[in-house]
Amino acid sequence: MPHEFKMIHRVEFADTDMAGLIHFSSYFRYMEVTEHAFIRSLGLSIVMWETFKVGWPRVRVECEYNGPLRFEDEVEAHLRVREKKEKSLTYGFIFRRVKPEPVVEVARGSLTAVCVTRDGNGEMKAVPIPEAIASRINVAESR
Repeated sequence: MPHEFKMIHRVEFADTDMAGLIHFSSYFRYMEVTEHAFIRSLGLSIVMWETFKVGWPRVRVECEYNGPLRFEDEVEAHLRVREKKEKSLTYGFIFRRVKPEPVVEVARGSLTAVCVTRDGNGEMKAVPIPEAIASRINVAESR
């Protein structure tokens, strides 16, 4: 079962700050886009209200920056499923600049999402991850 996923992002002009470096917030968007691509690779969609009656709000995100990225650099986002609990998933991310060479690690991050449903008033409540989803995801081995 899948436990990791890789995706290449190109740093767009809108992703940069006035110094011409990637803006810190762009990494959070890259994490989310990579997570969505991972979920699609499992034959699912991140929008699950219709099929499973669940959503995935984020409860924790963090990122540590080790080096800069610039406009038109290419960065590989390597997602690994770090933890799968009854009601949540935590992904770890390693970001490596792949173009221009040499390949260099530029950041590490994590994202935790909780599986929720809505009650009749629209209030969200954490619920167990449906088996049809949980059975498709494994936790990656520690490195």
